[in-house]
Amino acid sequence: MRDRDTKFGEVFTETVIALGMEPILTAYRSPWQNGYAEGLIGSIRRECLDHVIVFNETHLRGIPKEYIHYYNTQRTHLGINKDSPETREVQAEGAIDKIAVANGLHHFYFRKAA
Repeated sequence: MRDRDTKFGEVFTETVIALGMEPILTAYRSPWQNGYAEGLIGSIRRECLDHVIVFNETHLRGIPKEYIHYYNTQRTHLGINKDSPETREVQAEGAIDKIAVANGLHHFYFRKAA
């Protein structure tokens, strides 16, 4: 998502498309929508990129992709009753185990089937 500021010209849009993403414009005269985009970008920066030394472009592209997958499928969000955007099944029984995510910056905890 991006706002309609003139600093985002045609080159920016072409670059976004070339990276395999679809640009989504905020509604006209709706600055409140920027908060959603800035919140996600801030989360990626604070919870991921601020804690990593980037070695090359491939590394830089891979870490946010992995984090975004974690953010949407495993990370809890208070605004949606401690669930993730892609709802997952609650596991009530079994031993707790973990999987490292985003090069070990975060962990996904789950219960092993008994």
